[in-house]
Amino acid sequence: MEDQFIQVFITGGTFDKEYNFITGELYFKDTHLNDMFARGRCTLSLDVKTLMMIDSLEMTDADREIIRHNCQSTKTDKIIITHGTDTMVNTAKVLSEANIANKTIVLTGAMIPYAFGTSSDGFFNMGSSLGFVQTLAPGVYISMNGRYFPWDNVKKNRQTGFFEKISI
Repeated sequence: MEDQFIQVFITGGTFDKEYNFITGELYFKDTHLNDMFARGRCTLSLDVKTLMMIDSLEMTDADREIIRHNCQSTKTDKIIITHGTDTMVNTAKVLSEANIANKTIVLTGAMIPYAFGTSSDGFFNMGSSLGFVQTLAPGVYISMNGRYFPWDNVKKNRQTGFFEKISI
């Protein structure tokens, strides 16, 4: 019997940024997710869909509505969302308030673009998220640095670049 598929929604963020060696700017071209799954020899049934390719600091309420709508509409109960780290908790809050019943939603991102090669944490964060989405109870979670957090008990520590619990 085939495993149920995992829906992967791409929204952009550092995960998918490219580096312009001439100007030094980061920009979006295409997603790296399919290459990442192939490189990681992933054998899971995945449906990868690009919703948008934006920096999360530029994400609007309308963008979050697109994400919410897609999470509610997908037939699977396992969802991973790639997202910029600066506002992923904001999007997780919107998803939680939407009362999307019986679905496990994991938001993940990267502090260093995947295009930067072995220095990127994106590959590790995606691998961890694939494991978490299959094992966690329904709800909305943030997955970074090999850990998962309930969406309402996590913050990005801007001094260290790591995500951590809000309360102990």
